[in-house]
Amino acid sequence: MATRPLALVTGASSGIGFELAHLCANNGFDLLIVADRPEIDAAADSLRGLGGATVEAVQVDLSTEEGVDTLLAAAKGRPVEALLANAGHGLGHAFLDQDWKAARHVVDTNITGTIYLIHKVGKEMRARKGGKILITGSVAGFTPGAFQAVYNGTKAFIDSFSHALRNELKDSGVTVTCLMPGATETEFFERAGMTDTKVGTAPKDDPADVAKTGFEAMMRGDGDVVHGLHNKLQTTVANVTPAAMLAEQHRKMAEPGSAKS
Repeated sequence: MATRPLALVTGASSGIGFELAHLCANNGFDLLIVADRPEIDAAADSLRGLGGATVEAVQVDLSTEEGVDTLLAAAKGRPVEALLANAGHGLGHAFLDQDWKAARHVVDTNITGTIYLIHKVGKEMRARKGGKILITGSVAGFTPGAFQAVYNGTKAFIDSFSHALRNELKDSGVTVTCLMPGATETEFFERAGMTDTKVGTAPKDDPADVAKTGFEAMMRGDGDVVHGLHNKLQTTVANVTPAAMLAEQHRKMAEPGSAKS
């Protein structure tokens, strides 16, 4: 019979999600990890045995309710003590030039699948009067994302949703923490088709450092955490800067070909 608490980590095949899973394993959790890519199996192999953790890996598309239901079935009725909802991806280029299905997949992964999973797991946590939820938002949610409009819009939703859910659960024993990283050295920009942009080629944060910031905030039960001084300054400035100016600034960082200019 399992005695260690179970952590469910989405988007765990690489980057921040993998590092979050690594931290969970080394801090007393067993793992149920998931991603929409086959690399999740290799990630699971590298995590097995860390700190005595057992690791179950699932490859599903979390943009769909069916994918989320398949993931939850893999828990086999075991309660999720920590939900680290990290799955998400971006999409570069101008909105009207994007493939609609690709843009829709960003929305369905970053928002629909994420909040469906939280709805299912969160209700069980509330019934047990305990649990921790970490949601990976982004500092991108503070800025109108010219040439990354759909992604930034989804993160604005997630940032806001996290704070609202935390307030609703404030007397329940369930904590909700929003991790808001900036540009991080992951596969995000390659997958989003943004390797020819200034933001895609600029120096980025270490995903292990970002994950540590988020994990520690989750364990403390903090409401939100922005990783890095530069990102904290960025969010502060964004709160007092006109939206049109923020969009123009973002354009200079995310417009295709801007890395060459």
